[in-house]
Parts: sequence; C-alpha cells; structure tokens
Amino acid sequence: MTARRRLAFTLVGVLLGVVGTAGAHGAGLASASGRSLAVPTWLFLLTGGGVIGASFLLASFVTDRAFIRRVHGWRRAVALPALRVLTGVGRVVGVVGLLFVLVVGFVGPQESLYNAAILVVWAGWWSGYAMTTYLVGNTWPVLNPWRSIATVLPSLDRPYPDRLDAWPSVVGLLALIWLEVVSPVADQPRFLASIVAGYTVITLAGAVVFGEETWFETVDPVSRVFRYFGRVAPLYADDGVSVRLPGAGLSEAKLVTSRAEVAFVVAVLWVTTYDGLVATPLWRRYAVAVVEGGVPPNLLYAAALVVGYLVFLGIYRAAAKASKRRARTYVPVEDLAYRFAPPLVAIAAGYHVAHFLGYFLELSPTLLGTLTAPLSPPEPVALLLPAWFGGLELSFVILGHLLAIWVAHAAAYDIFPGKLQAIRSQYATTAAMVCYTIVSLWIVSQPYAVPPYVS
Repeated sequence: MTARRRLAFTLVGVLLGVVGTAGAHGAGLASASGRSLAVPTWLFLLTGGGVIGASFLLASFVTDRAFIRRVHGWRRAVALPALRVLTGVGRVVGVVGLLFVLVVGFVGPQESLYNAAILVVWAGWWSGYAMTTYLVGNTWPVLNPWRSIATVLPSLDRPYPDRLDAWPSVVGLLALIWLEVVSPVADQPRFLASIVAGYTVITLAGAVVFGEETWFETVDPVSRVFRYFGRVAPLYADDGVSVRLPGAGLSEAKLVTSRAEVAFVVAVLWVTTYDGLVATPLWRRYAVAVVEGGVPPNLLYAAALVVGYLVFLGIYRAAAKASKRRARTYVPVEDLAYRFAPPLVAIAAGYHVAHFLGYFLELSPTLLGTLTAPLSPPEPVALLLPAWFGGLELSFVILGHLLAIWVAHAAAYDIFPGKLQAIRSQYATTAAMVCYTIVSLWIVSQPYAVPPYVS
C-alpha cells in the first residue's frame, strides 16, 4: 500500500478523544477510586489465565482452513463522502494541534490540570486518540503533523542503512516511555513543550535526510506503534476505506519480517505493561527500598525498563524456539517468530484500553474546559465512574488476549500443512500469552500508587 493511499484514510471525529489528569506520571491510571476484588487475587489471576488456556482449546477445534481464510479475508468497501476534503482537513487539524501544544505549553497556565497542552498530549492524544487507532482505524498517517510538514520540505534522500532496520524505533519507543515516567514532561507544560519542540526538530531533520516515507515507515516509533495498532482495527485504507473483522489485519504473512520488528512488537507490549507496573503499590515499596539502599532513582527506572523488556523478549524468543520443537518442523525459528509476533499487538491493545479508558473518561470535562479557554481555563471537573467500571477495564485485557489466541491459531494453520502440527506449534506461544495475561491482570487490578522519586 502506498503512502498516498494510506493518507487517503481519515476520520476527523477521532479528535473528540479527551481526558486525563496529568500528574508526575503522565500515563498513570490515577483513578481516585482504585480497585478492589471480591475474590482472592490469586484466584482471579488463575481464572484469567485459565480463560486464555480454555480459549486455545476451543480454537483448536476450528480446523477448517477454508473457514479460517474466509474469516480473515472478509472485506467490505465503505463509502466515505468527500474523502479528499476530510484528508485535507485532517492534515490541517494535525498541524494546528501541534502549534497549539507548543504555544499553550509555553505561554499558558503552568499548573498541569489547567494547561490544555498537557491534557491534549497525555489525555487526548496518547490515551483517547491512541485508542481509536485500534478500535476504529489508524488515521495517524493523515493527522501526523510532522509528516504533513515533511511533505513540503526538501529531501536529501540519503540511503537508510539496512543494518539499522527498525532498531532505532525500538530504542526510541523505550526512551520516550522512560522520559515520560522519570521526567516532569507530564507535569510541567513548558518542559513538555520543549520536548515536543525537540522531537519536532529531530523528526523533521530525519525526514529531510532520509526522506519522508523512509523516516515515518521505518524510524519514527510513534508512527510504527499506530501502524501496528491499526492492524487490530476494523477500518483500514486500501484504495479508499474498507472494513474487516477486528484483528484480521494481524494475519498478514509479511507484517513482521525481521528480528528488529519482532523486538518492536514486544516493546509495544512491554512499555504499556511497564507504564502500569511503576504505578502499583508493590513497585512503590520496592523502589523506596532500593533507592534508600543507594541506587539513583533514574538508574532504577531505566534498569527496570530495560531488564523487564529483555525478560519479555526472552519469553517470546523461548516460546518461538519451543514452537519449532513441538511442531517438529523445518520452518526456521525466525520465521515462526515473525508470524507469531503480530498477535502480541492485540494483547497490547487490550491492555492499553484497560489501562487508559478510565483515565480517558474521568477528566474529559477538564480537557474540554481547557480547550474552550486555554489561557484562562475553568476549574477542573472530574467525571465520577461507577464501581463496576473496573470490571469493564479488566474485561478488555481478556478480550485482547482472546483475539491474540485466534490470530495465532490462524497463523499456525497458514504455516503448517498438518492440523496436529499447527496445534502443537501453539502450545508455547499460548503459555507465553497466559504469562502475559496474568501480569496484565495483576497490574490492572492494583490500586493506583504515585511512582516515587519521579519529577
């Protein structure tokens, strides 16, 4: 699919996503109510893991390859009037939004809950808008302000080193999440605006040197995250706008084609997990003990980010190797790793919505208030969520994992000619997904605790 066709896809309505309180930890689910479970935590976690295991058993009964292909191949065109007009409007909105964040960040009120730039970035964009990329469709190629600006800039078209592949986007994603956690980027509007300005300079410089398409398709971590998330969504761009079943876009054989891309998919899953982990009471107790023992806080958070990522990546690599052994196949381990990586995006999407939905809704009135009067906003007003809402958030974790099980099942039947071989190949990846499920459910079930020692 060409960049021009992707840019044809836009839904301006996604900009209505708003929310969130901006504290020291910008993406923390700072729910005042917290969560409490009516059953023992161990029973809750085992039940969640058991649901994933049971779903694998149920999927194993679906052995009709033609049926699986029909499910994943179902498509319908969607008539969207004035598509070019919407595309143009989307580009303008994206650029105006970037300028708005920079101006309001520097000259607006400097209290986080009163500053529209803080709320737009962390609540409206990273929380609300990000959810639309996997629940509706990926409109980021249109709304991306840096890409819109890069299209009118000259390009040197220097060759991008093939050996770098997607590794810069892996490092970039981990660095952005670390910065979000340890810095006042979600608490101090001027600091946020400075970071956005720096990101703008780096991004546009990279697009000028290597070309707009190369930079945003290969290097830019934000564009890559939203592109993978868009594969979960029902709407997608292909000579117009079409609809498919949720998750069907993850079954494409060439979606992940290198070790670096596998590493990025695992990074997407890990950073959302890490974002929630550092906002749990357990982490708070652990971090206090370690820092009091003499370890610098920034080093602790960086080490936890890197070590946790390597653990997640190691679990996945071990699962891919075990899949080869169990399937008794000559298919290389790397090829299995490529095909079974996309289902992890569904898990990341399910956890993202569980992690951010309450955050998105609770303070949506505050964001709307700051948008109507960015230089003299009204008093913050929080939306009180009902007690049952925590259960809804937890259900999204389960749904994301169930979708991942089905996508992995479809991939296995596309790879292996034998039915038993296809089923055996999924044992290890299902076990890894159960581990991810238990970790995700535990984090989401915890009450919010402000991460210690962050600015």
